[in-house]
Amino acid sequence: MSRKTLAADRRRRKLFTLLWAALLSLTVIILIYKEQTAILYILCTVGVAVLMIVVAFSDLAHEDGRGQEVAQGTDAARVATRER
Repeated sequence: MSRKTLAADRRRRKLFTLLWAALLSLTVIILIYKEQTAILYILCTVGVAVLMIVVAFSDLAHEDGRGQEVAQGTDAARVATRER
């Protein structure tokens, strides 16, 4: 891809994100103004639940298949006795 295409793609994504944020902000402001706290409570609960699900599954997509192997250093005794 050329630089112009990448820059235009980034700009479009930023604009799309900004529009979503503005739309959600406007929705929340309208619901607060109309005193629809029950709807706000439900939307916030669903939003937090979706966020928790996204965070829970986010590490599964980037797993490299090595499992839970942890590399250990060979000179741990020297590090433990090192003076500060």
